[in-house]
Amino acid sequence: MGAYETGRFRNVFAELGYDEKEISERLEKMFQTMFYGGEGERVYYPVGDDMGYMTDTGNNDVRTEGQSYGMMMCVQLNKKEEFDRIWKWTRNYMYLEEGPNAGYFCWSNNLDGSKRAGGPAPDGEEFFAMALLFASRRWGDGEGIFEYSKQAKDILELAVHGPKPMWDPDNHYIKFICECDWSDPSYHLPHFYEMFAELADARDKDLWKLTAKESREYLKKACHPVTGMNAEYAEYDGRPIDRPDIEKYFGGRHDWFYSDAYRTIANIGLDYSWFEADEWEVDIAQKLRTFYADKCVMVDDEPTFSIYEIDGRKLDQNVLHPYGLIATNAMSALASKKGAMSQDAIDAVKLFWDTPLRKGVRRYYDNCLQLFAMMALSGNYRFFK
Repeated sequence: MGAYETGRFRNVFAELGYDEKEISERLEKMFQTMFYGGEGERVYYPVGDDMGYMTDTGNNDVRTEGQSYGMMMCVQLNKKEEFDRIWKWTRNYMYLEEGPNAGYFCWSNNLDGSKRAGGPAPDGEEFFAMALLFASRRWGDGEGIFEYSKQAKDILELAVHGPKPMWDPDNHYIKFICECDWSDPSYHLPHFYEMFAELADARDKDLWKLTAKESREYLKKACHPVTGMNAEYAEYDGRPIDRPDIEKYFGGRHDWFYSDAYRTIANIGLDYSWFEADEWEVDIAQKLRTFYADKCVMVDDEPTFSIYEIDGRKLDQNVLHPYGLIATNAMSALASKKGAMSQDAIDAVKLFWDTPLRKGVRRYYDNCLQLFAMMALSGNYRFFK
């Protein structure tokens, strides 16, 4: 049974014999480094007396992805001040007051708060909503924008019932953007949808339950049955996206196993640890870990991986976020039974434990995935109900 039934969250590191005090200290140190470390380490920046933002250091902007990730990290680790700062910056600068996307959040802003786009990215909204609902349960609602539960419900109301829904009303798949008819498999968070069913508007309970079910079925379509890999963007039937204008309008290829796609197996691992709703998740996580068991190569003391097509064909290029790939593969070990972890799962967790936070320009995405994995594998990525 998953944590939803047992009320217990696995500490995989402790299961493997790591000292619990050291685990807790490492988790806190990772948070402090990402939020208050040196200029080559931190990704969080306070603004004034009551705001703050998470910087995508590789693109020198602020994204709803990073803001919502920061809020989830803070509610999980009981960092209310930072949570409120990030949320206030988001509401002040990213909220879209007017136009066709009114009520959503601008997916990318400059560091001074000015908007760089006119529309949202659905993964930001779903993480905002979940983090806010958990904040309401953990800390209680405040007033105005800090009435967390109301803010979350407003986001979800617009996202499923508004004029530009983020979930396709016919198949209940989350879209890559509101205007498209394809998905990003890493946006699929069935464990969040199960919690939306419980914590959001009661009239949508059955809808969110159905969305969780259909999301799990979609992941079966999107993940390759032999390698376990999935494309960054995929059609509704799960095939890697293959449309003439994708590279032109969305910045290059997205039909391969690349940056966005790494998150999918981490999400599958967390979903299994919370709900154990589908044993397929154990099987597909095993296949991906098996594929990657011997793929990490150290070059100048840096972990390095080649890029692969989802069927396992190797390309003559290296990944942009190797630290993040190590983290998500380790997090997939949550899709296993306590006391029955395979050797490849154990090896993936140990490799993650031995890998430091990334430093330098590209640290933002890798370190977010690293902190999520540290939280999850130590039993500190929890739901609050």
